[in-house]
Amino acid sequence: SSVFHLAALIGIPYSYISPLAYIRTNVEGTYNILESSKNRDLEQVLVTSTSETYGSAQYVPINELHPLVGQSPYSASKIGADNMALSYYLSFDLPLKVVRPFNTYGPRQSARAIIPTIISQALAGKEKIHLGSLSPTRDLTFVKDTCKGFREIYKSEKLFGEVVNIGMQEEVSIEDLANLIFELMDVEVEVLSEDRRIRPKKSEVDRLHCSNKKLIDNSNWQPDYNLRLGLTETINWFKDSKISYKPDEYSV
Repeated sequence: SSVFHLAALIGIPYSYISPLAYIRTNVEGTYNILESSKNRDLEQVLVTSTSETYGSAQYVPINELHPLVGQSPYSASKIGADNMALSYYLSFDLPLKVVRPFNTYGPRQSARAIIPTIISQALAGKEKIHLGSLSPTRDLTFVKDTCKGFREIYKSEKLFGEVVNIGMQEEVSIEDLANLIFELMDVEVEVLSEDRRIRPKKSEVDRLHCSNKKLIDNSNWQPDYNLRLGLTETINWFKDSKISYKPDEYSV
């Protein structure tokens, strides 16, 4: 048997409000998984990381050797969790892999995330929508390709004790992302930057652009979706969804 550890507190804005909750869930919670796993005869343990551990890109594309920078309490807690996990591989020979997805999106995503924020406001007929900073770039991976990445990393015999990125090796700014969504939805909307949605200046991750070479070289992973295809499937799901998203609320 194997363990896929995906539990975490993930919202960056709330980590400014309650850093301790992130330490307890992300660091101590990961310790609990590792300690329990150590005492069982497991095939492997996959620990879920995040591209936020890199901070803003110091070079691109970002490979797994990029420095780790805790630009938010969330990021710092995930760096701690990742290093705790790797210590169990080195100290106790726990058969472990750290999976580091870049920005996953798709159906059912939380309203606090950028793409549901844009789509839900546009679907509500808003002529102006409110976002945070518009200039940062992100490397967006459709959720099915992220899941496929987990599966292929799990299957690989070459990645024990390693950190592995999952991403598209492409970047798009928040402003260009919003405009692409409006184009796919065939709507005209003005985008406004709202102060309360902007991260503190030194905490904003300005650029994320994944290197997926390690994943491709050491597994059978290839993505099935590009950004337009993934966004189209996501938009269609939101149009048909019975889940209530509240476009006027800013979810922290």
